[in-house]
Amino acid sequence: MHTLLDPAILFFVFGVLAGTLRSNLDIPEPIKKFLSLYLLMALGLKGGFALAQSGMNPGVAAGLAAAVFMAFLVPSIGYLLLRRVASRFDAAAVAASYGSVSAVTFVTATQYLDNTGTAFGGHMTAAMVLMESPAIIMAVLLANAARQAVSTPAVVASGGGAAVMTAGAGAPGTPIGRILHESFTDGAQLLLIGAMVIGYFSGEAGKAVMQPFAGDLFKGMLAFFLLDMGLMVARNFDLARKASRWLLVYATVAPVVHAAVALTLAAALGMGAGDATLLMVLSASASYIVVPAVLRTAIPEANPALYFGLSLGVTFPLNLLIGIPVYAAAAAWALG
Repeated sequence: MHTLLDPAILFFVFGVLAGTLRSNLDIPEPIKKFLSLYLLMALGLKGGFALAQSGMNPGVAAGLAAAVFMAFLVPSIGYLLLRRVASRFDAAAVAASYGSVSAVTFVTATQYLDNTGTAFGGHMTAAMVLMESPAIIMAVLLANAARQAVSTPAVVASGGGAAVMTAGAGAPGTPIGRILHESFTDGAQLLLIGAMVIGYFSGEAGKAVMQPFAGDLFKGMLAFFLLDMGLMVARNFDLARKASRWLLVYATVAPVVHAAVALTLAAALGMGAGDATLLMVLSASASYIVVPAVLRTAIPEANPALYFGLSLGVTFPLNLLIGIPVYAAAAAWALG
């Protein structure tokens, strides 16, 4: 209840309500972009300042390794399950969305930990950056394999000889180099990395100077952004409702399973409750910004209504309203 009464979360709920009522309330596109860039810049700075204070140590290395491991594990499991209920292209796209991360969910989780006085390391921002691309790369590899399977030549007898016929035209494979370039040079991703590097090198002096910008304004900007996210969620409910019931089950249950795996891994590595909570949030979240933007060109055979609608219409609100406090409570119980 304390979480639901947080002003930022209430603005999200208000946005969902306004969107459901088909209100003409809308945030102008330039302001939406500014809010997104502000949150990424502030988050990167905060992570850099915290990382400069803690430095690199075995605990930090373990946290980053755990994040990379989850970034490969989640889409692998997701694809094996989803290919049974969807096409190989849709399975790869949805698995990539859930294997990647939601920066907004992560930002909200850090705010929740700040409000509850739970300490966490700035390196978890770096963990979020590292988890962004592996799922995309895996999805592209799987999609390329599916295209190869479709375009495999079949030999058909013809008058004592053999005529080679293709089973399908098959789209050309997407080069991994291009995907890597798009993933790491995406504007949002680049700003996050750049702000984190700047925060790291400027240290305490930089933190003091940027406090009014990255600290004092943060909560209000987050509330404004979540209002817009609430409107967007409401307007994408129809996309989620059109999905197969098994995909809806996956979008609801898989995040909890991913969080449980992350908590087990965090406990094995001796991570603190705050870092474990953020690892759980990252593992349970799904991307609805960077990954869909890349997949539209990398896997055009996949249906955007599935991977975008499920991540934004189902998983995002569930994590925001219920998941974050539950993950934090579980981490505190297991590791606190």
